[in-house]
Amino acid sequence: MRSHLFWKCVLPALALAGVLGSAGAAPYAYVPNEKSGTISVIDIATRRVETSIATGGAPRGIAASADGKRLYVSDKAAHGLVVIDLDARQVVARIPLGESPEGVSLSPDGRWVVAAVELSNSVVFVDTVTREIAFSIKTSGKNPEHAVFSPDGRWLYVSAEEADSVDVIEVGTRREVVSIKVGQRPRGIGFLPDGSRAYVACELASTVYAIDVAGQAVVAAIKAGQFANGIAVAPDGKRVYVSNGRDASVSVIDAAKNEAFATVAVGKRPWGLAATADGRAVFVANGRSNSVSVIDGASLKVSETIEVGELPWGVTIR
Repeated sequence: MRSHLFWKCVLPALALAGVLGSAGAAPYAYVPNEKSGTISVIDIATRRVETSIATGGAPRGIAASADGKRLYVSDKAAHGLVVIDLDARQVVARIPLGESPEGVSLSPDGRWVVAAVELSNSVVFVDTVTREIAFSIKTSGKNPEHAVFSPDGRWLYVSAEEADSVDVIEVGTRREVVSIKVGQRPRGIGFLPDGSRAYVACELASTVYAIDVAGQAVVAAIKAGQFANGIAVAPDGKRVYVSNGRDASVSVIDAAKNEAFATVAVGKRPWGLAATADGRAVFVANGRSNSVSVIDGASLKVSETIEVGELPWGVTIR
């Protein structure tokens, strides 16, 4: 009788512990909703919003730590960086950055989280351990929007709204070393997994520029849809996905040929996007549709549309 009562009490508790323990388990897609002041948490397996994390303000740029424990989000309204504990799914720190921070990126070694800060025309480096600003670097381009590390962590590529070039920062020396001419209003940036090439979407040019990283020079200009914006590179490096804001579509580029070979219709005003680790799906934030389109990597068709908060800005998957 005692044994029966013991297991009757313990088993439900163990089951509940299992549920709670898996709350932060990978993989999830995290979507910052600028107008709602929330992060939508999408279960990759079920393609459903599991919960929302309140951040307040206007969350935009987003990056997740490699271990899936922390989420870093720029808050444009509060001029800061929000740090979220993904086990507890709550804000644990707020770090002042300066006015109008946007794109956020983590260094491959996890030491730095950087944010492009528009009004100061700089990139701010925050120490992920101390959660304090370590230093900032001025950029040539005005109103920097995205700052993305190369896979080896040597370079930081920075795009700016009021520019026609990409500023290249050498992380080790903490200085801008070159500015690479591209099209007007460069936006999203993505590197091939081996770091040999970077792809930059230029909004007003509606073109994606392929940059040879070793030579720091453009090697191809690839026509995309109207208002090319976000970039996501497939994990195997064979494809580059580009969101086209005005066309409500995603262009798919063959990285070997540097040619666009497919276009996928998605929601209104697509911005940030991200591919799953297995490359089977791409999640696209549709800013004016308040949704995320899931593109099937095999058929190159939208398999699901997931409702999120208002004005989703980007996606990160971990």
